[in-house]
Amino acid sequence: MLTLANLNVKYGAIPALHDISLHIDRYEIVALLGANGAGKSTTLRAIAGVLHPRSGTISFCGRDVTRVPSHDRSLLGIALVPEGRRVFPFLTVRENLELGGFKHRKEPAKVRSLVDLMFDMFPQLRERASQNAGTLSGGEQQMLVLGRAMMSEPQLLCLDEPSLGLAPIVVRDIFKTIRSINSAGTSVLLVEQNARYALSTANRGYVLQTGTIIASGSCEELQQDSRVREAYLGRNALAGT
Repeated sequence: MLTLANLNVKYGAIPALHDISLHIDRYEIVALLGANGAGKSTTLRAIAGVLHPRSGTISFCGRDVTRVPSHDRSLLGIALVPEGRRVFPFLTVRENLELGGFKHRKEPAKVRSLVDLMFDMFPQLRERASQNAGTLSGGEQQMLVLGRAMMSEPQLLCLDEPSLGLAPIVVRDIFKTIRSINSAGTSVLLVEQNARYALSTANRGYVLQTGTIIASGSCEELQQDSRVREAYLGRNALAGT
């Protein structure tokens, strides 16, 4: 579904990604792991079209989208849930979801149907439909941004640190939802600091270090890679501490 080939990204003169190559197959969950500053968020932003690479290519469903604007990539089926949730705080829960359905803005009945589907997926949001998004708890805001992204019916969902700042019981619910979204047919690229959850959820993984992929393989292989465990995920990461 998605292929990155020899991707290079810079912030001004500062290199951020160095010849990144990876792929995601249809219906997969792929984890992208690494320390802070490794280039994980940069990779997601490049895929979504928020950042433009200096060189290399990005292909989505057989089409070169390297120079395609971000809003057009969204229409093609790529959705990004950025780190930090970023709800529209002074709009209601329902209005936030409706904005996520801009792809169907000429089909109001379709938008209403998708909003109802998101409320079925996240019953707590239905209870708060008329409440301003900025008054929600962190977990509820994470549900909202997931729902808002799914309003565009993406083929690929890119998630940047979905567990960040959430209580353990909420994190379990969020990852359960991610697995359900994937089971329904959406591929997922997951950036996540919590290695235990990431590697128990994904099919495969890549590990980034200072903008370079230094390990890849099945989650089982990565769990057994002592270099990954100790140098890149931390000695206790797979124990969830």
